[in-house]
Amino acid sequence: MAGWHCAYLVHGDDHGRIAERRASLRAKAEAESGVGGLELLEGDASSPEAAAAALNAMTFATGRRFIVVDGVQEWKDKDVTAHLVPALKDPPPETTIAFFGREDGRKKVPAALEKAVKAAGGVVGHEQQRKAKDLPRWAIGEAQRLGIELESSAAQALVAQVGDRQQRLLRELEKLALEHGPGARLGAEEVEAVAAPSAERQVWGFVDALVARNHPAALRAFLDLREQGEALPRLIPLMARRIREVLQIALRLEAGESPAQVKASMKGSPWMVDRRIKEARASDADALRTALEALAALELDTRGQSALDEETSAVRVIARIAA
Repeated sequence: MAGWHCAYLVHGDDHGRIAERRASLRAKAEAESGVGGLELLEGDASSPEAAAAALNAMTFATGRRFIVVDGVQEWKDKDVTAHLVPALKDPPPETTIAFFGREDGRKKVPAALEKAVKAAGGVVGHEQQRKAKDLPRWAIGEAQRLGIELESSAAQALVAQVGDRQQRLLRELEKLALEHGPGARLGAEEVEAVAAPSAERQVWGFVDALVARNHPAALRAFLDLREQGEALPRLIPLMARRIREVLQIALRLEAGESPAQVKASMKGSPWMVDRRIKEARASDADALRTALEALAALELDTRGQSALDEETSAVRVIARIAA
């Protein structure tokens, strides 16, 4: 395979994307040189001294040699300067070394390593997670790259439904592109229909119906979830969290704030905030407080503090909340 550089450094706080790039490089390396042409340095075996030794080691292998080094966020500048910088100044021919660093707030890849990779003519890739407010715009751009058009409301719905992990968002965009084909223009409804796993969609559909006090829909969704093995300890926190969110908004609206004022002060996608405000306007604070009390009682029932089985207790609570 043509086009290999002598060195790569991939680092940042988007650990999922870094793992994908590592797996991709490894697969391409094994395809070109076989398993014998690939050397892994990870865990205790990963250090600037070990990487330098691997670069300088004599080998009788034919073809390009690959060295993959993990965990470089643990390294120190002084060790990189002492051991690895000299080895990278004159890297051996037909050899590629790739460094991978998964950073967080406390651990960063040494600046000396990035400088050495660049000086050797290598490539440095930064994989940084985007802020939540930037994700809808990013999703629109990725959708265009995949050949589909994502409306603004659809991008906001995608982030609200899938979460802020870019790799999950990208997988969902790829599914949308495959299902709808090139040139498709997608709105929020199309995204909601396929963007999350079916079990997760059912959970949120159940919570939506509960907050909307649609008793038949809520009961039907609950029974479907239980049939597929969904546990009450997972459902109760989801229900309570949504009801608390809507209650806070309802209290602010009752106190005289306008929907625009509420929206301006809330975090999250505008699409999701609009939906919560709509739910709050369709309910009232007393009903929502009653719902939270009922859920607290249901949680106690699931711990064996009721003469009724948890299924019966849940059905009664759903009827009480959605009445």
